[in-house]
Amino acid sequence: MRGDPAALQHGIRKGGGTLSTHRFRRRQMVALLGALWLLDLACTKDEKPAPVSTVAPSERVAPSPVGTTQTVLEKTFALKATEMFPFEIPAHATMPHLNGLFVSYAGEPSGASDDSANIDFLVLNEDQQTDFSGNRPSEAMFTVEASHNQAVNYDLPATMDRPVKYYLVFRNPGGSKHSKIVKATFRVDF
Repeated sequence: MRGDPAALQHGIRKGGGTLSTHRFRRRQMVALLGALWLLDLACTKDEKPAPVSTVAPSERVAPSPVGTTQTVLEKTFALKATEMFPFEIPAHATMPHLNGLFVSYAGEPSGASDDSANIDFLVLNEDQQTDFSGNRPSEAMFTVEASHNQAVNYDLPATMDRPVKYYLVFRNPGGSKHSKIVKATFRVDF
């Protein structure tokens, strides 16, 4: 018979070391987490906030389209009621100039180009186009009423730091009963 019932062969005890092993592992884990936290603090750089710009958007330097030309519309089309053609003026266009010509015909391209072929022409910005499409009263930037042959020269506003969208609108005052054919060529000079 043995004197110590907990003793096993070769001097190994059965249950005495289990609690101390868990404590040792817990201390190792806490030490490891603490070391990782300190390492993270040591490697983190203080980021400075981005400087606040005091320069007005209109004073920023950016590529300018000055000296270029953009074709806006070059088309022959049937006009039943209304046709709308969007175009965009790029940012930093200081003096965009819309110029062009439209000719309308009654019925076919070689038909009569007289008062029976008269149409309305408008230039709208985005807000005006929204009102126009919603059948709400609005003004147009530029208007030609009851014309069948018209040259257009119009200075658009400067665009500053963002592009601006405009619309060329052709309207048949006679409605879809009297279809017209329109030949239009428009461009913008910067």
